[in-house]
Amino acid sequence: MHDITFDIPEIDYLQLMEKLKGYAYPRDKVTKLLRSGQLIRIRKGLYLSTRTAAPYSKEILANLIYGPSYVSLEYALQHHSLIPEAVRVVTSVTTGRNKSYRTPIGIFEYSHLPERFFAPGAQYEPADSNRNYNIASPAKALFDTLFLRYPSVRFPEIEAHLFENLRIDEAEFSRIDFSEIELLLERCSRPSIRALRRLLQRRKSHG
Repeated sequence: MHDITFDIPEIDYLQLMEKLKGYAYPRDKVTKLLRSGQLIRIRKGLYLSTRTAAPYSKEILANLIYGPSYVSLEYALQHHSLIPEAVRVVTSVTTGRNKSYRTPIGIFEYSHLPERFFAPGAQYEPADSNRNYNIASPAKALFDTLFLRYPSVRFPEIEAHLFENLRIDEAEFSRIDFSEIELLLERCSRPSIRALRRLLQRRKSHG
């Protein structure tokens, strides 16, 4: 059986059918590619090709598996070197319902975030020269984590929670640019977000 090659490893059903349009029975060919290991089925309509030079990106797959979404929460905190622990589950936020997908390459989890808090602070980062993925900035990853995981943390506990419980690096925290989510911080009434805003104001006033 001839190898079927793709330019990128993350392949949806339409791209796959386009590649196989010369075959009389393309669906039979897909079955053979899956059996041979040339393709890995991630979920319905989404595949990985193992015959590409570029390695696959879990972040790109996270964007494709369920959307609209972007990578955030613990996975993004680790990605931005804010927390020391390795994070196995690829965590994302979405305006849709909470979802979890177990795939051959790992677990992908999606947490619902209200639409009014969704877009600011999400940014595109390169997987390589041809591919990008959508991920929370450091500030937005922290916002999302406090908003969704620790909504009731109040100001007297916020520093201990950030730097002891979450083990966020204080030096990295001091370098975070919160200006891009300033409106979110002002408009959100959740106790943990109000506590974060107050902490930032206090640190700013103390130089």
